[in-house]
Amino acid sequence: MNKVTYLDNCVTLHPNGKITFALKNLIMKKSFILLNIIVIALFFSCDGNEKAKSKTKIKRVPIVRLQPKSVSYQMENAKDWLAVNIKDSKKMRIVTSVNRTDKENFAQMDTVIVPVDMTGDVEYYLPFPMNVSYLKDVDKIIYFSYPTQTFATYENGELTYTGPTNMGRKKDQTPTGLFYANWKAEETTSTFNDEWDLRWNFNVENLLGVGWHQYSLPGYPVSHSCMRLQEKDARYLYDWADQWILTGKDKVLVKGTPVIVFGSYDFDSPKPWLQLIENPKALDISEDEMENQTEPFLKLILAEQENRAAKG
Repeated sequence: MNKVTYLDNCVTLHPNGKITFALKNLIMKKSFILLNIIVIALFFSCDGNEKAKSKTKIKRVPIVRLQPKSVSYQMENAKDWLAVNIKDSKKMRIVTSVNRTDKENFAQMDTVIVPVDMTGDVEYYLPFPMNVSYLKDVDKIIYFSYPTQTFATYENGELTYTGPTNMGRKKDQTPTGLFYANWKAEETTSTFNDEWDLRWNFNVENLLGVGWHQYSLPGYPVSHSCMRLQEKDARYLYDWADQWILTGKDKVLVKGTPVIVFGSYDFDSPKPWLQLIENPKALDISEDEMENQTEPFLKLILAEQENRAAKG
C-alpha cells in the first residue's frame, strides 16, 4: 500500500510516493505568501517602534546644584563689599541678583543686601521653586514674577535657569497673562527712544512691542513695559527660547515658547527684597502658586506644544 503524506492539509497520494508537480507549485506559492506576510509585519513593527521612539521624551539628567548650609541676609556698604569681592564672579552673580541689579549699577549703590553664606548656587537665593510637578508635561516655559522682579525657565517641571529683572514702571506696567516668544533680534532699537539700543531682544507682544532684552538694571521696575535683563541672562533666553513660525502673509503657523507674566508690584513701598533681612523666605514662590498661575493656561500651552511637534 502506498504511504499517504500530509502537507498543509493536502494529500500527496501518488503511485510512486513522489509529490506532484502541481503540489510543488502550491507549496512554493504558499511559502512566498507567508514570507511576504512576515516581511510586511516586520516593517510595520519597526515603523511603529521608530514612531514610538520619536514620541518618547529623552529623560533629563537632574541638575546638581550646590546648596548653602543656610540662607540669611545682612546689609553692607556696596563699595566696601566690592573692594573685597569684585573679582569673585560667583559672588557678584549672587549679590547683583539678590539686589535685582547689574554690576554697573551695584557699584553706584550705597547699602545693599548680601547673603551671609554664599557657598550655594544663585538659585537658592532667588524665589522660584526648584521643581514644579504640575509642569511635568510642559517641555519649555518662562515665568516673569512682577512682585519679586525675577524670571525663571522650566523644562518638564525642573527649574533650569533664573535671574533678576527690572520690569515696567508704574505708568508703563508690563502686561500680565500668557504670551509666547515671537521674534528675536541680536540688536534692535527701542520704539520709545531711537537712541536706546536693545541687545538680545525677544518680543512677546508684537502689537505693544513688549519683550525682554538686555538693558541697565537700576534695581527696581523702571522700563517702558519691557523686561530688562542682565546681558548674560538675555543671551541665555535668546538662545534657549523658540521663536514663532510664520507662513503666508505673516500668519502664525506655530507659536513660540510660552511666557507667563504674573503678579503685581507695590510701587509705593520699599523694595520687597529688603524683607529678606527679617525673613529669608519672604519672597519664596511655592509650587502651589506656580500651579495657580499656570492652570488657566495649561490646555492652551499643551495644545500649542503639540502643534509645534507636528508642524515645527
